[in-house]
Amino acid sequence: MRAATVLTHARPEQVAHALDSLRRAAAEAHMTLRFDPDETEKHGIVDAECVAAGAPLSDDVEVCLVLGGDGTILRALRRYAGTGVPVYAVNYGEVGFLATIDPSHDDLEGSFRQALCGDFEVLTLPALAMEGPGGMAHAAMNDISLHRPVGERVAQLAYGVGGEEVGSVRCDGLVVATPAGSTGYNLANGGPVMAWGVEGFAVSFIAPHSLTARALIVAPDDVLTIHNRSRSAVDVLIDGRPAGTLAADARMHARFVREAADLAQAPGSSFYRRLREKFGRLAS
Repeated sequence: MRAATVLTHARPEQVAHALDSLRRAAAEAHMTLRFDPDETEKHGIVDAECVAAGAPLSDDVEVCLVLGGDGTILRALRRYAGTGVPVYAVNYGEVGFLATIDPSHDDLEGSFRQALCGDFEVLTLPALAMEGPGGMAHAAMNDISLHRPVGERVAQLAYGVGGEEVGSVRCDGLVVATPAGSTGYNLANGGPVMAWGVEGFAVSFIAPHSLTARALIVAPDDVLTIHNRSRSAVDVLIDGRPAGTLAADARMHARFVREAADLAQAPGSSFYRRLREKFGRLAS
Protein backbone atom coordinates (compact mmCIF):
# COMPACT_ATOMS: atom_id res chain seq x y z
CA MET A 1 0.00 0.00 0.00
CA ARG A 2 1.18 3.53 -0.72
CA ALA A 3 2.60 5.32 2.33
CA ALA A 4 3.45 8.75 3.73
CA THR A 5 5.57 9.80 6.70
CA VAL A 6 4.01 12.18 9.24
CA LEU A 7 6.16 14.49 11.39
CA THR A 8 4.84 17.11 13.83
CA HIS A 9 6.20 19.73 16.18
CA ALA A 10 6.36 19.58 19.99
CA ARG A 11 2.83 20.86 20.72
CA PRO A 12 0.51 17.93 19.90
CA GLU A 13 -2.67 19.68 21.05
CA GLN A 14 -2.31 22.21 18.23
CA VAL A 15 -2.38 19.61 15.47
CA ALA A 16 -4.96 17.14 16.81
CA HIS A 17 -7.74 18.46 14.57
CA ALA A 18 -5.46 18.43 11.53
CA LEU A 19 -4.47 14.82 12.22
CA ASP A 20 -8.13 13.82 12.18
CA SER A 21 -8.53 15.49 8.78
CA LEU A 22 -5.35 13.81 7.57
CA ARG A 23 -6.60 10.35 8.59
CA ARG A 24 -9.83 10.86 6.64
CA ALA A 25 -7.92 12.07 3.59
CA ALA A 26 -5.59 9.06 3.81
CA ALA A 27 -8.54 6.66 3.89
CA GLU A 28 -9.96 8.25 0.73
CA ALA A 29 -6.56 8.14 -0.99
CA HIS A 30 -5.87 4.55 0.13
CA MET A 31 -2.64 5.74 1.70
CA THR A 32 -0.97 4.52 4.91
CA LEU A 33 0.23 7.20 7.32
CA ARG A 34 3.46 6.15 9.03
CA PHE A 35 4.16 7.52 12.52
CA ASP A 36 7.61 6.81 13.98
CA PRO A 37 7.97 5.81 17.67
CA ASP A 38 8.36 9.43 18.85
CA GLU A 39 5.29 10.60 16.93
CA THR A 40 3.35 7.56 18.10
CA GLU A 41 4.06 8.32 21.75
CA LYS A 42 3.46 12.05 21.32
CA HIS A 43 -0.05 11.60 19.89
CA GLY A 44 -1.06 8.24 21.38
CA ILE A 45 -1.27 6.69 17.90
CA VAL A 46 -2.49 3.10 17.56
CA ASP A 47 -2.52 0.87 14.49
CA ALA A 48 -5.68 1.31 12.48
CA GLU A 49 -6.89 1.41 8.91
CA CYS A 50 -4.45 3.59 6.98
CA VAL A 51 -2.36 4.22 10.14
CA ALA A 52 0.92 2.49 11.02
CA ALA A 53 2.06 3.19 14.59
CA GLY A 54 5.68 2.86 15.68
CA ALA A 55 6.88 2.66 12.08
CA PRO A 56 10.55 3.54 11.63
CA LEU A 57 11.40 6.40 9.30
CA SER A 58 12.12 5.02 5.86
CA ASP A 59 12.73 6.21 2.31
CA ASP A 60 10.02 4.05 0.72
CA VAL A 61 7.26 6.66 1.08
CA GLU A 62 5.72 8.97 -1.50
CA VAL A 63 5.65 12.13 0.60
CA CYS A 64 6.59 13.42 4.05
CA LEU A 65 3.78 15.45 5.64
CA VAL A 66 4.89 17.97 8.27
CA LEU A 67 2.62 19.74 10.76
CA GLY A 68 4.89 22.29 12.38
CA GLY A 69 7.10 25.31 11.94
CA ASP A 70 10.30 25.87 10.01
CA GLY A 71 12.37 23.90 12.54
CA THR A 72 10.30 20.76 12.01
CA ILE A 73 10.24 21.33 8.25
CA LEU A 74 14.04 21.62 8.21
CA ARG A 75 14.32 18.38 10.17
CA ALA A 76 12.18 16.66 7.53
CA LEU A 77 14.19 18.16 4.67
CA ARG A 78 17.46 16.98 6.21
CA ARG A 79 16.04 13.49 6.79
CA TYR A 80 14.81 13.12 3.21
CA ALA A 81 17.64 14.96 1.48
CA GLY A 82 18.81 13.03 -1.55
CA THR A 83 15.91 10.56 -1.48
CA GLY A 84 13.50 12.26 -3.88
CA VAL A 85 10.76 12.25 -1.20
CA PRO A 86 9.05 15.68 -1.22
CA VAL A 87 8.22 17.44 2.04
CA TYR A 88 4.70 18.91 2.21
CA ALA A 89 4.27 21.18 5.23
CA VAL A 90 1.38 22.83 7.06
CA ASN A 91 2.58 25.82 9.07
CA TYR A 92 2.08 25.56 12.83
CA GLY A 93 5.01 27.85 13.64
CA GLU A 94 5.56 31.59 13.87
CA VAL A 95 6.65 32.35 10.30
CA GLY A 96 6.55 29.09 8.35
CA PHE A 97 8.38 30.47 5.33
CA LEU A 98 9.04 26.93 4.09
CA ALA A 99 5.47 25.72 4.61
CA THR A 100 3.25 24.72 1.70
CA ILE A 101 -0.02 25.97 3.25
CA ASP A 102 -1.36 27.50 6.48
CA PRO A 103 -3.76 25.59 8.78
CA SER A 104 -6.35 28.34 8.18
CA HIS A 105 -6.70 27.08 4.60
CA ASP A 106 -10.39 26.95 3.62
CA ASP A 107 -10.25 23.22 2.86
CA LEU A 108 -7.46 21.65 4.89
CA GLU A 109 -8.74 18.12 4.34
CA GLY A 110 -8.92 18.75 0.62
CA SER A 111 -5.34 20.00 0.70
CA PHE A 112 -4.30 16.79 2.41
CA ARG A 113 -6.04 14.78 -0.31
CA GLN A 114 -4.11 16.73 -2.94
CA ALA A 115 -0.85 16.15 -1.09
CA LEU A 116 -1.45 12.41 -0.81
CA CYS A 117 -2.28 12.24 -4.51
CA GLY A 118 0.86 14.15 -5.47
CA ASP A 119 -1.06 17.22 -6.67
CA PHE A 120 1.67 19.76 -5.97
CA GLU A 121 4.73 21.31 -7.55
CA VAL A 122 8.22 20.36 -6.36
CA LEU A 123 11.04 22.79 -5.73
CA THR A 124 14.48 21.25 -5.30
CA LEU A 125 16.36 23.18 -2.63
CA PRO A 126 20.14 23.57 -2.38
CA ALA A 127 22.13 23.07 0.81
CA LEU A 128 25.48 23.89 2.37
CA ALA A 129 28.10 21.25 3.08
CA MET A 130 30.37 22.12 5.98
CA GLU A 131 33.74 20.55 6.70
CA GLY A 132 35.63 21.31 9.88
CA PRO A 133 38.69 20.17 11.82
CA GLY A 134 38.91 16.52 12.77
CA GLY A 135 36.54 15.40 10.06
CA MET A 136 33.55 17.32 11.43
CA ALA A 137 31.00 17.40 8.59
CA HIS A 138 27.41 18.63 8.44
CA ALA A 139 24.79 19.63 5.88
CA ALA A 140 22.58 22.69 6.36
CA MET A 141 19.36 23.44 4.52
CA ASN A 142 19.03 26.97 5.94
CA ASP A 143 22.27 28.20 7.44
CA ILE A 144 25.50 27.61 9.29
CA SER A 145 26.14 30.10 12.08
CA LEU A 146 29.07 30.75 14.39
CA HIS A 147 28.55 32.51 17.73
CA ARG A 148 30.74 33.69 20.56
CA PRO A 149 29.75 31.70 23.68
CA VAL A 150 27.55 33.48 26.20
CA GLY A 151 29.68 35.48 28.59
CA GLU A 152 32.80 35.32 26.41
CA ARG A 153 34.52 38.31 24.83
CA VAL A 154 33.77 39.49 21.28
CA ALA A 155 34.90 37.08 18.56
CA GLN A 156 37.30 37.86 15.72
CA LEU A 157 36.13 36.02 12.61
CA ALA A 158 37.55 36.14 9.09
CA TYR A 159 36.36 34.59 5.85
CA GLY A 160 37.95 34.12 2.48
CA VAL A 161 37.19 32.71 -0.97
CA GLY A 162 39.67 31.08 -3.33
CA GLY A 163 42.58 31.74 -0.99
CA GLU A 164 41.79 35.46 -0.79
CA GLU A 165 40.63 36.93 2.51
CA VAL A 166 37.49 39.01 2.07
CA GLY A 167 36.71 40.22 5.58
CA SER A 168 37.88 40.01 9.18
CA VAL A 169 35.67 41.58 11.83
CA ARG A 170 35.22 41.76 15.60
CA CYS A 171 31.66 40.55 15.99
CA ASP A 172 29.24 38.33 17.88
CA GLY A 173 29.23 35.80 15.07
CA LEU A 174 28.77 35.01 11.40
CA VAL A 175 26.03 33.40 9.29
CA VAL A 176 26.38 31.48 6.02
CA ALA A 177 22.94 31.06 4.41
CA THR A 178 21.39 29.25 1.46
CA PRO A 179 18.77 31.10 -0.62
CA ALA A 180 16.04 29.36 1.39
CA GLY A 181 17.79 30.38 4.61
CA SER A 182 18.48 33.94 3.52
CA THR A 183 15.13 35.07 4.97
CA GLY A 184 16.12 33.81 8.44
CA TYR A 185 19.07 34.82 10.59
CA ASN A 186 20.80 36.36 7.57
CA LEU A 187 17.87 38.72 6.99
CA ALA A 188 17.91 39.75 10.67
CA ASN A 189 21.58 40.69 10.22
CA GLY A 190 20.72 42.98 7.32
CA GLY A 191 21.99 40.42 4.82
CA PRO A 192 20.57 40.10 1.28
CA VAL A 193 17.41 38.16 0.52
CA MET A 194 18.06 35.60 -2.22
CA ALA A 195 15.12 34.40 -4.28
CA TRP A 196 14.65 30.65 -4.50
CA GLY A 197 16.33 29.46 -7.67
CA VAL A 198 19.34 31.77 -7.26
CA GLU A 199 22.60 29.81 -7.12
CA GLY A 200 25.08 30.86 -4.46
CA PHE A 201 25.06 31.60 -0.74
CA ALA A 202 25.19 34.63 1.53
CA VAL A 203 27.64 35.51 4.30
CA SER A 204 26.76 38.11 6.93
CA PHE A 205 28.18 39.17 10.30
CA ILE A 206 26.20 39.16 13.55
CA ALA A 207 26.52 42.49 15.40
CA PRO A 208 29.78 43.53 13.73
CA HIS A 209 31.90 46.07 15.61
CA SER A 210 32.65 47.92 12.40
CA LEU A 211 31.24 50.65 10.19
CA THR A 212 32.36 48.89 7.02
CA ALA A 213 31.35 45.21 7.48
CA ARG A 214 29.21 44.15 4.52
CA ALA A 215 27.41 40.98 3.55
CA LEU A 216 28.67 38.97 0.58
CA ILE A 217 27.07 36.59 -1.91
CA VAL A 218 29.46 33.76 -2.82
CA ALA A 219 29.38 32.12 -6.25
CA PRO A 220 28.08 28.53 -6.24
CA ASP A 221 31.36 26.89 -7.30
CA ASP A 222 33.53 28.77 -4.79
CA VAL A 223 34.55 27.32 -1.43
CA LEU A 224 34.24 29.58 1.60
CA THR A 225 36.86 29.37 4.36
CA ILE A 226 36.07 30.71 7.84
CA HIS A 227 38.97 31.37 10.21
CA ASN A 228 38.36 31.77 13.94
CA ARG A 229 40.93 34.34 15.00
CA SER A 230 39.44 34.64 18.47
CA ARG A 231 41.32 33.69 21.62
CA SER A 232 38.74 31.01 22.39
CA ALA A 233 36.42 28.60 20.59
CA VAL A 234 33.15 29.74 19.01
CA ASP A 235 29.93 27.74 18.89
CA VAL A 236 28.78 26.25 15.58
CA LEU A 237 25.07 25.82 14.82
CA ILE A 238 23.52 24.02 11.85
CA ASP A 239 20.00 25.20 11.03
CA GLY A 240 19.81 26.65 14.53
CA ARG A 241 20.92 23.46 16.31
CA PRO A 242 24.24 23.03 18.16
CA ALA A 243 26.81 21.14 16.06
CA GLY A 244 30.06 21.59 18.00
CA THR A 245 32.69 24.31 18.24
CA LEU A 246 35.42 25.83 16.11
CA ALA A 247 38.60 26.15 18.17
CA ALA A 248 40.75 29.26 18.33
CA ASP A 249 42.85 29.67 15.15
CA ALA A 250 40.97 26.79 13.48
CA ARG A 251 39.32 26.90 10.05
CA MET A 252 36.21 25.41 8.52
CA HIS A 253 34.97 25.27 4.93
CA ALA A 254 31.52 25.60 3.37
CA ARG A 255 30.45 24.80 -0.17
CA PHE A 256 27.21 25.02 -2.14
CA VAL A 257 25.27 21.84 -2.97
CA ARG A 258 22.90 22.54 -5.85
CA GLU A 259 20.32 19.79 -5.36
CA ALA A 260 19.69 18.51 -1.85
CA ALA A 261 16.04 18.13 -0.89
CA ASP A 262 12.57 18.45 -2.43
CA LEU A 263 10.01 20.88 -1.03
CA ALA A 264 6.37 20.60 -2.09
CA GLN A 265 4.67 23.81 -3.18
CA ALA A 266 1.02 24.60 -3.84
CA PRO A 267 0.41 24.95 -7.59
CA GLY A 268 1.16 28.48 -8.73
CA SER A 269 3.09 29.36 -5.59
CA SER A 270 5.42 32.37 -5.88
CA PHE A 271 8.50 33.18 -3.79
CA TYR A 272 7.73 36.91 -4.02
CA ARG A 273 4.12 36.49 -2.92
CA ARG A 274 5.32 34.34 -0.03
CA LEU A 275 7.90 37.01 0.91
CA ARG A 276 5.24 39.72 0.93
CA GLU A 277 2.68 37.68 2.84
CA LYS A 278 5.06 36.42 5.53
CA PHE A 279 7.15 39.49 6.20
CA GLY A 280 4.69 42.15 5.15
CA ARG A 281 2.15 40.67 7.58
CA LEU A 282 4.70 40.49 10.41
CA ALA A 283 5.64 44.14 9.92
CA SER A 284 2.06 45.41 10.03
